[in-house]
Amino acid sequence: MTRIGYHASHEQFSPSELLKHVEAAEAAGFDAAKCSDHFHPWSERQAQSGFAWSWIGAAMQATSLPFGIISAPGYRYHPAVLAQAAATIGVMFPDRFWFALGSGEAINEAITGLVWPDKAERNARLLECVEVTRALFAGETVTHRGRVNVIEAKLYSRPEKPVPIYGAAVSAETARFVGQWADGLLTTAGINVQNVRKVIEAFREGGGENKPVVLQSALSWAETEDDAVNQAMQQWAGCTLGGELAWDLRRPRDFDLAASRIHEADVRTALPVSSSLAFHQDWINALLELDIAELHLHQVGRNQWEFIEICGEKLLPRLRQGRRPASAR
Repeated sequence: MTRIGYHASHEQFSPSELLKHVEAAEAAGFDAAKCSDHFHPWSERQAQSGFAWSWIGAAMQATSLPFGIISAPGYRYHPAVLAQAAATIGVMFPDRFWFALGSGEAINEAITGLVWPDKAERNARLLECVEVTRALFAGETVTHRGRVNVIEAKLYSRPEKPVPIYGAAVSAETARFVGQWADGLLTTAGINVQNVRKVIEAFREGGGENKPVVLQSALSWAETEDDAVNQAMQQWAGCTLGGELAWDLRRPRDFDLAASRIHEADVRTALPVSSSLAFHQDWINALLELDIAELHLHQVGRNQWEFIEICGEKLLPRLRQGRRPASAR
């Protein structure tokens, strides 16, 4: 059956608090978890950004959940170092871990001072990093000279089965590109389910047929409608920016400045915002019709404990009543 997962947002909560969140999520009945991998938060108001690769080992030891993570190689991370990190997690927790690789955002990756290129160049760099990672996972001694350089690198601690490498994409064009090389797709789901369908279809057409699809889906729920709106505006307004802003802005305060021009209507067209659990249930059920392996719910507000509690008591049992098998894993 499609797994319903909990998304742990490093931008919004301290690592110690996030650890308690995933423990509570498992106790509430979530099937899986995933986390972000940021150097900076999206907003000064979020005010956190722990190192995800230190945290994920602790989180997997503290729970029995399968986990995923999304990282961007080639800038902040050398691909050989990222491959070593993923392989180590794979050795310690066999068959419980996948990681997605994407082209990244300037807010996290530009800190090293490298030139931040356009999307086509970022994709080319990503593909080189994927090829290096797969060779290292296979036990090869890797020398590669190109957009990234690797000289006689070999991983000695490797899991029996290589950690699955998913491709991260938010557009149909990128999804078609990652379908060529990825073991699965990680994408985001907004309020418009048809847009998500187009991304998944592009992935399938690009080579991703019969490969698993994972959705990360932001939402804002609270006990009152005003609180649901306020939480979304306070914590997540900057993430609804369109165009190339989300990939090219470099500082949290830049996102805050841009978000000051965002209105409630803009946020509502980007993600589901409601105090009605039935509203969120209907939206999630629509996503589950897309034949996906995992759906990770990201409650964007600060009220994580209330969200986890109501999921355990009401939302997850209701969703399980109508959940259908996923054809791809």
